[in-house]
Amino acid sequence: MTDQQLTHIDEQGDVRMVDVSQKADTERVAVAEGFIAMNPATLELITTGTAAKGDVLACARVAGVMAAKKTSDLIPMCHPLNITKAKVECAPVTAGERADGRVGIHVTTTCGVTGKTGIEMEALTAASVACLTVYDMCKAVDRGMEIMDVRLLRKDGGKTGLWLREGAEA
Repeated sequence: MTDQQLTHIDEQGDVRMVDVSQKADTERVAVAEGFIAMNPATLELITTGTAAKGDVLACARVAGVMAAKKTSDLIPMCHPLNITKAKVECAPVTAGERADGRVGIHVTTTCGVTGKTGIEMEALTAASVACLTVYDMCKAVDRGMEIMDVRLLRKDGGKTGLWLREGAEA
């Protein structure tokens, strides 16, 4: 198999869950991020704790962890994993902090597992759902929020070892 072949497609072109039974267990970690842009007034509601539905960032952190644990229920060919670590960080981004000038919440997720397959999908799912939770909790005041920049920053472990997005921290 070359690096250009899709592992979830068999010889007949059918989708399948990859057989990882012969792979060795290794420690694996993945870091992902996402951003939800919003009106400055919405960000103020979040940071001052005055959003109608309560502590938006605490809820987003919990939702992200829960989502990481349920990833294989959402993505058909994902293996169920016995996750050993799931952390979700939510940081307010104010005017002037981003090159595009947008304000909002920057989400960073870190997931870990000791197992036979990677944990990138869990980190990406956690980031996505944390952003969606912010949207859900604030949509009454800002339906124009925009989720963007959901992407893998780092993955380590397994046969391929360390992968870093250009510009990401090791």
